[in-house]
Amino acid sequence: MGVYSIKDLEQLTGIKSHTIRIWEQRYGIIEPKRTDTNIRFYDDEQLKFLLNVALLSRHGYKISKISKLSEVAFKDEIEKLYEQTLIHNTDVILDLDANDLMVSMIDMDAEKFHRIYENSVKNNGFERTITHLIYPFLEKVGILWSIGQVNPSHEHFISCLIRQKVIAGIDRLPNPSTGKKFLLFLPQGEHHEIGLLMASFLLKKNGCIVYYMGQNLPDKDIESSIVTIHPDAVLTFFVDPAVLTQAAETVQTIIKWCGDCEILIATRPAPQLDEIKHKNLHFLHGIADLENYF
Repeated sequence: MGVYSIKDLEQLTGIKSHTIRIWEQRYGIIEPKRTDTNIRFYDDEQLKFLLNVALLSRHGYKISKISKLSEVAFKDEIEKLYEQTLIHNTDVILDLDANDLMVSMIDMDAEKFHRIYENSVKNNGFERTITHLIYPFLEKVGILWSIGQVNPSHEHFISCLIRQKVIAGIDRLPNPSTGKKFLLFLPQGEHHEIGLLMASFLLKKNGCIVYYMGQNLPDKDIESSIVTIHPDAVLTFFVDPAVLTQAAETVQTIIKWCGDCEILIATRPAPQLDEIKHKNLHFLHGIADLENYF
């Protein structure tokens, strides 16, 4: 069972902590659990419920009305929102699907994941599904990971499903013979590969030649790859907190090896990295930053 603070709920649902407290006190929308030492917390079921409350609230439902709904009526309103927007509002559907993906991970429901994914690809195409559904969902998974609320089995479960889909999408793209050369890798100790795979898809889609070295690449092999390939740019990710603590040293080493090639580092904002200045160094904090690079 997950254990979430009110600040965790804010990050995952987009509802301010102050608002959640008001909803609790004024409408009884949710009641926090308490530890033996009287510390407030929320569990998986409450997170799933509040994700749906946030959806309804964002799309015009008043919290006073939501609070009075029975469990059956609440589920009916979610279904009604989906049906009303199925044709006319793609962004709402993606919002609903991202919410359901979180539930599919918590429940380890592969069938639900495949249904959401295939429906999104059918209606939105593969690229929009990746950039507007899967990537935002993974950002939330990253939040859960950073606060220690993703069971490794859940993270592996959802990552393997997504990995299969992204690799299949990459394989369907033509292999360009000309274009900028990108070297993609994860440094030693980093195993969170989905973001790198998604970057590989976007680069290849935009006519770049991608050299994909995968996860957990030792320093000596990074240097050897740069010397052999002479890339126009390198791209890597720092996700794991343990790797992030050594990231500044790793970035300085990559700068030394790269010469004049561009260096793209995808990571969460970190003070120790903000201090590093180099004309060819670019930090990416979201999918839009990579898209804007082209």
